[in-house]
Amino acid sequence: MKEICAIIRRDKLPETKTALAEAGYPSLTIQSVEGRGKQKGDVACTLADMDQDGAACNSLHVKLKPTPSTYALEHALPKVALFVPKRMITMMVPDDAVDTVVAAIMKVNSTGQYGDGRIFVCPVDAGLTIRTGERDDEMAVV
Repeated sequence: MKEICAIIRRDKLPETKTALAEAGYPSLTIQSVEGRGKQKGDVACTLADMDQDGAACNSLHVKLKPTPSTYALEHALPKVALFVPKRMITMMVPDDAVDTVVAAIMKVNSTGQYGDGRIFVCPVDAGLTIRTGERDDEMAVV
């Protein structure tokens, strides 16, 4: 059994859940997380890319809330570290399902821009159902 942990854009969560369910893997855990990667929290658009009201970034088609970084840019302050809000999906799947699940996540979340996310695949030594005491080899993982 493997654990798949995917960190994705917030707006891609509904599509990702649908794609996983269609692939036959609807069981997952979702968390709201914040973090930053190689770009150190820089968003993929600048203030010049925003609509006149400053609410939406045309290149990402998402609504942006004021952040410390945009405040610093608007007021000529030194840029502060920004942690970008994301969603983290965690799921346990049989070894032979890893490629199918990863492909479904990649298909939905790949935009070709920075910030698309990361997928981690880790081995799971054991899994037990608390209510029944079933071990991972006895229970239905899906």
